[in-house]
Amino acid sequence: MTDNHTAVTSSHGQGPFIAAIDQGTTSSRCIVFDRDGRIVSVDQKEHEQIFPKPGWVEHNAAEIWTNVQEVVAGALDKAGISKEDVKALGITNQRETTVLWDKATGEPVHNALVWQDTRTDALCKELGRNVGQDRFRRETGLPLASYFAGPKIRWMLDNVEGLRQRAEAGEILFGTMDSWVIWNLTGGPNGGVHVTDVTNASRTMLMNLQTLNWDERILSSMDIPAAVLPEIRSSAEVYGYAKGALDGVPVASALGDQQAALFGQTCFSKGEAKSTYGTGTFLLLNTGDTPVNSYNGLLTTVGYRIGDQAPVYALEGSIAVTGSLVQWMRDQMGLIKSAAEIETLASSVEDNGGAYFVPAFSGLFAPYWRSDARGVIAGLTRYVTKAHIARAVLEATAWQTREIVDAMNKDSGVELTALKVDGGMTSNNLLMQTLADVLDAPVVRPMVAETTCLGAAYAAGLAVGFWQDTDELRANWRRAAEWTPRMDADTRDREYKNWLKAVERTMGWIEEEH
Repeated sequence: MTDNHTAVTSSHGQGPFIAAIDQGTTSSRCIVFDRDGRIVSVDQKEHEQIFPKPGWVEHNAAEIWTNVQEVVAGALDKAGISKEDVKALGITNQRETTVLWDKATGEPVHNALVWQDTRTDALCKELGRNVGQDRFRRETGLPLASYFAGPKIRWMLDNVEGLRQRAEAGEILFGTMDSWVIWNLTGGPNGGVHVTDVTNASRTMLMNLQTLNWDERILSSMDIPAAVLPEIRSSAEVYGYAKGALDGVPVASALGDQQAALFGQTCFSKGEAKSTYGTGTFLLLNTGDTPVNSYNGLLTTVGYRIGDQAPVYALEGSIAVTGSLVQWMRDQMGLIKSAAEIETLASSVEDNGGAYFVPAFSGLFAPYWRSDARGVIAGLTRYVTKAHIARAVLEATAWQTREIVDAMNKDSGVELTALKVDGGMTSNNLLMQTLADVLDAPVVRPMVAETTCLGAAYAAGLAVGFWQDTDELRANWRRAAEWTPRMDADTRDREYKNWLKAVERTMGWIEEEH
């Protein structure tokens, strides 16, 4: 939710540096970091959000690649450095967003289907057969939901004229945004490397969590030809070398954005957790070297894998709508003029005036996974003003986080001692205090709030020996602010109960269409 082309320039002396590309849901950016993990420069550019029908969300992958090239050039320019000063390039990306392209021309065959897109709902029900949502959960750690990439690939193969034949003939490549960016960076149609990493592959619903390979049984169940798939590699290794503005620079890491934030927050030990507050919110808990199955609506995912070391797994809770609810208040409702204004408006009242806002705009994500839910504002009376609604908007993010933390405690048996937070919404102090209050735990924000990019930079730096090991990265982590709980237990319990009542009101809004 920042404006285009934000610059942060400071003189951190002469390199060398690591650059990271963050190809996000609403924008692409490139950040240059120094050895202390501090930001030297940033360039950022938004791309168009395409909504062809209700519940459908698309991106133009060609536009995104153009923007990526611009922000890379822009970040180097603002830092006043050349490609020789950049020792490696890391990639982090919006996950699950699915692009299919022509191997020979590099042209996407259709707009990318974004993670928020729900057009595969009916297909997911069909794929569940008599088993339902858990059909592939044992192998993949994921419930059958429109969120993941596998069903999106299948939708395109079924709906784009002649695509299935071309895919089976080996003319089409599939990738999540990491693969698309790396393939283009390393030459595209002229020798581009077609790879993905374990974290992104674990979000397709096609990778087996135990073997870290594509699962042939699932591919045949979903009717997806193996020929389109990239090679699965670790999160930190040299995949290839860039062409263009960064000619010759090693492309040395890829991590899905939430896993990159886990890495950037240096959550390297079992039981450490982070929550990233962006368009949506994602809470990840490091569970060590074994995947923990969830019985409480969370996802089991790969946290990261460094080179040929053992993979590290995580439990993840995802909330579809947090930062985008603030954008909605600004753009669709016109109740605020800028995202930052919501804090001022919400702070002008003592409480929510009895109003609760559950933003189930594209269904409920964890721990419910209900695609039949839609958003509600409950508890309205004549007393409620737009300031109360603003407060309810911020509280929605806090209560949704609380539900995920409760589910994680149940699954892992690990009590949360503190929550490390990052992402754009962490600049909202009222929200951070509300979080500490409803979680009854301290909330800690690091010096570098851009931990997603930082994680990709760290992984790339490890791959080329720029940093020696994870201990050196831990030493870089610095606390900027901490919030401790102030709410009494009775208020917390009462408010939580009201929140859960409001959540119930969202369910079953969309009826099954036959």
